[in-house]
Amino acid sequence: MTPVERVRLMRFGASGVITTGLHVCTALTLIADAGMSPPWANAIAFTWATAASYLLNTFWSFSALPALLNAGRFVVVSLGGLTSTALVSHLTQLAGGPPALGIALVVCVVPPLTFVAHRCWTYR
Repeated sequence: MTPVERVRLMRFGASGVITTGLHVCTALTLIADAGMSPPWANAIAFTWATAASYLLNTFWSFSALPALLNAGRFVVVSLGGLTSTALVSHLTQLAGGPPALGIALVVCVVPPLTFVAHRCWTYR
């Protein structure tokens, strides 16, 4: 891996941590302060976190400019990541694994897949 790719990967990881924090804070605030149901709060939080992730990754991780094409691709990859998260969690549960194992597998599998998808497709 080249030094440039290492920097991209580190920035991608930092962006993920930041936007995960945004998701958690948004969802908790909507649930606690607005009395919103958890599914709706998480749906709104996911939307906000995905928008923030797009901006952070476009400008910072991949040094690109916002464009309709890469925004659409970003959403497709994000939804693929969401689907992969649900699938890995479900398969872990079916195999009898504890929830913590499912979460650990999601963390180990989904971010690398989405990084490669963004690198090879979203921002090519």
